[in-house]
Amino acid sequence: MPQKDPCQKQACEIQKCLQANNYLEARCEAVLQEMRRCCAQYPKGRSICCSGFEKEEREREKLKTTSSGSRTTQQ
Repeated sequence: MPQKDPCQKQACEIQKCLQANNYLEARCEAVLQEMRRCCAQYPKGRSICCSGFEKEEREREKLKTTSSGSRTTQQ
């Protein structure tokens, strides 16, 4: 029997929130953050529900690397 996905509850909460708010992500930021926290607790690939969040994180890291190499930050 396959193990239950550890972040499935949070994924369901996201779906409920999006449906209740006409799919406006900004109104569901709290449940999205809960999902990110859940995904951060487990190794990559452990939760199928986290695959999109893991991809988002990889893209964010790629942008960070690209922008830090080509720009200087102003303070």
